[in-house]
Amino acid sequence: MPRISFVKNHKPIDVEVGENLMATLREHDIPVASSCGGEGICNKCLIQVIEGELPVPNQREEQLQQRNKTPDGYRASCQCEVVEDITIDTPYW
Repeated sequence: MPRISFVKNHKPIDVEVGENLMATLREHDIPVASSCGGEGICNKCLIQVIEGELPVPNQREEQLQQRNKTPDGYRASCQCEVVEDITIDTPYW
């Protein structure tokens, strides 16, 4: 069972393999910025992966990354499935 850990402000969360990152964070009352409701349009739900890895970006996330020039190490949480232990951060926490 993968664990989501945080650089600051939140306790680790254990999740099932394949759970959506943004949905999981919200289920645990951790705020995630978004104006599109997780549809992969706004790119506001970016998180920085500090340790571990998320699966390769899907087509929608690749388009977001290209259009918004997403910095390396940042991912759209609404488009990511958790498959292994990760440590994440975001500036607004």
